Amino acid sequence: MSEANQQVIESLKYPIGRWVKPDIAQLESFKVWIEQIRLFPDSLQDLCRNLTAPDLALTYREGSWTVRQVVHHCADSHMNAYIRHKLAFTEDKPRINPYDENLWSETKDVLEVDIEVSISLLKALHQRWVSFLQALPEQDLLRSFYHPDKDRYISLFESASLYAWHGLHHLAHIKLALKNKQTS
Repeated sequence: MSEANQQVIESLKYPIGRWVKPDIAQLESFKVWIEQIRLFPDSLQDLCRNLTAPDLALTYREGSWTVRQVVHHCADSHMNAYIRHKLAFTEDKPRINPYDENLWSETKDVLEVDIEVSISLLKALHQRWVSFLQALPEQDLLRSFYHPDKDRYISLFESASLYAWHGLHHLAHIKLALKNKQTS
């Protein structure tokens, strides 16, 4: 594959760029990420308003998830993140359970349930999650959980950064899929 083709695939996989692990735990950055997490469900709802069944079947690149799968994936992923954050706060460096997001994306609930169910779930979940994150004492931002697939500890600070990016990343995927429809 040519370098140009690799760059195109990279830009479709990561339309806002790859997530970059923050170097230093800064409270101001954490507050920005909390706000991005807070805004995500409404942004997702706005973007998905009035989508048709054919729209939900669109993909953002060849072989990617459909819009439907992306929406349900966000609910699955963010539920896991919230639970991981609560575990990291209430336990001493807990080991979390990873999950196979590709297998989860093929389950019947993902393939058949209305996306409004996951959007409603995200709205409620993010209300709780944001409340939890806003209440964290600054000294607890470095509390962490152990991720066995990554073979390392991940702090609440780092994870909040990742999930703020994650929401924006998947909003961009849905926008790409809808743009592909318009250019077809």
